[in-house]
Amino acid sequence: MVGLVGRLWNLQYKSIVKEASGKALAVAKFFCVLHVTNTYLCTFALACGPNMVLTFNLTGDMFLAERLSIKFGKVGPGDIVLLRYPESPRKVMVKRLLGLESHSVTYVVDPMKSDRRDTVVVPKGHVWVEGDNIYNSRDSRQFGPVPYGPLEGKVFCKVTTFLSLAHLMLNFDAVNCTYDAQLSSCQWIWFCSQR
Repeated sequence: MVGLVGRLWNLQYKSIVKEASGKALAVAKFFCVLHVTNTYLCTFALACGPNMVLTFNLTGDMFLAERLSIKFGKVGPGDIVLLRYPESPRKVMVKRLLGLESHSVTYVVDPMKSDRRDTVVVPKGHVWVEGDNIYNSRDSRQFGPVPYGPLEGKVFCKVTTFLSLAHLMLNFDAVNCTYDAQLSSCQWIWFCSQR
C-alpha cells in the first residue's frame, strides 16, 4: 500500500512541477519578447511638463516611440524625438528635432528677456533639438547641439492622454495626487516634475 501511495504522490508532484515549470517558461518568454521589443523596436513613454506643451498636455501624455528610425538615420527636422538628457544621462526627454548636421538653425537666445536671435551651424554627428514651448524648455539653446548617440526613438503615435486613462483605471482616493476640477485631470506633481 505504501508503494501505491508513494507512486500516486510522486505522479501528482511531477504533474504540478511540470505545469509550474511550463507556466514559468511562458512568463519568461513573455518578458524576453517584451525586453527585446522595448529595447530595439519601440517603447511606450510619458511626456509631462511644460517644455512640449503645444504638442503634449502639461499633465502628461503617453506615446509610442519607435527605435528603428534612429538606427537607420531616418529622422529629420520636425520629428519629435526621445533622447537622453545631455546634462544627466539617466533622464530621458522629449524634444522636437529642428536641425541635422550641417543645417543652419536660427533660434531666439532668451525669449523671456529679448527677441535677440542667433544662428548656429550644427556640427557633424550632432542634431539641434528644442521644446515646443520655448519659454519653459531646457534644450539645445542652453546645452548646444546634441550628439546623435543619445537619440533613442522617434515619436510616431500619441496613445492617449495619460491622465484620462488613469482616471478610468485608478481610484483617486488611493493615489497621492491633487484633483484640479478646472483641468479635469489628476496632476501627479511627484511624478511629473517641471523643468
